Amino acid sequence: MTVDHPVADPDLLDELVGAEIECEVGPVAHGGHCVARVDGRVVFVRHALPGERVRAVVTEVRRGYLRADAVTVLAASADRVAPPCPYAGPGRCGGCDFQHATLAAQRALKTSVVREQLQRLGGLTPDQVDALGVAVVPLDDSSSEGFGWRTRVQYTVDAAGRVGFTLHRSHEVIPVDRCLIASPAVQSATVDGIPVTSRPWPDADRVEVVAATQAAGGGSAGGGGAPAASVVVERGRERRVVAGPATVREHVGGREWELAAGGFWQVHPAAAATFADTVVELLDPRVGERAWDLYGGAGLFAAALAPRLGATGRLTVVESDPRAVAVGRRALDDLWNVRFVHAPVERALRDRRWTSVDLVVLDPPRAGAGRQVVDAIVARSPRAVAYVACDPAALARDVRTFTERGWQLAALRAFDAFPQTHHVECVALLTPR
Repeated sequence: MTVDHPVADPDLLDELVGAEIECEVGPVAHGGHCVARVDGRVVFVRHALPGERVRAVVTEVRRGYLRADAVTVLAASADRVAPPCPYAGPGRCGGCDFQHATLAAQRALKTSVVREQLQRLGGLTPDQVDALGVAVVPLDDSSSEGFGWRTRVQYTVDAAGRVGFTLHRSHEVIPVDRCLIASPAVQSATVDGIPVTSRPWPDADRVEVVAATQAAGGGSAGGGGAPAASVVVERGRERRVVAGPATVREHVGGREWELAAGGFWQVHPAAAATFADTVVELLDPRVGERAWDLYGGAGLFAAALAPRLGATGRLTVVESDPRAVAVGRRALDDLWNVRFVHAPVERALRDRRWTSVDLVVLDPPRAGAGRQVVDAIVARSPRAVAYVACDPAALARDVRTFTERGWQLAALRAFDAFPQTHHVECVALLTPR
């Protein structure tokens, strides 16, 4: 159905899903889409690029705005390319947002998003953002063009037992036989000689394939120097390894972490080392200082910071996941100036005995740290906070809270840790103003 003026009459809103609209595409917005306007109503358009003119099919009607997929490009951007993956595009896999753009254009779009979030949600002025030199940069100098990097891939299983990925904002599963952003070890993973994506999984809800540096016990699981690959099956709350090693090893800065297959680790092979180096660079730790690593996981940042604090320094890692705490305690056992506290960050910070701190690493979940945590940190008067953020909107909201408490965003690094998707990782330095 084609509607010339699809949003003029509110009574027609329920009939709009599936309607085709024509629009001029405006700027990129956070979430993997661009903003257009039709008859005064905002339309969030996926699979389009700024400056294009497209025909788009309405996929969702919300109060005050529409969502749509660009299905025909009438006037294309110079940055547009043909998506190399057959599952990328309208009505297909919802994982990759920007395969239709060059890698350089993707990073420019993500830079625009970070800048816009810092201004709109963070309360910074354009001049303040300019002074930070915000620019999303690659994690490494590989020539993969943004493919073959993801070392952990979780497939969803459909009613027929086939693995795939869900449609954007949907539970519908699109079966796939290959994921181009997955690492070669993930793509080639097998169970009983059958590729993971080719065999049925009638008794599974999800199937995760994990490629890591080395199998526990020595040697690589793939043979011939190939990285280890594990296949983890999930059914409800039950998780079991059906192929490959049950534990895998990750290496950063000359240190090794051994964790369960399927345990949390950064999915880009260059991410962990880059983020740890950036945190150390921004905080510039001094001998004798006291530091907190909040939401510290298995101690990646603690391992990088502790040697810089020296024999008189102290570092406390706070983490609520007991598995991560156990992994971190084993990996950092030789660092006597590091201790792990198994507790939610909010609860740990309510302990009034926690009064003295010089440096804080803040690596909260996607929703951000929130006012309660920010207030507790500011009340201890550290000299600097390194904030590691996987969501620029959450970072911006917390930056505003810090700013309202008399702090400032002193530096920001932004990394394209998830090529082909809208996701971006930032490391920010916050200091008292």
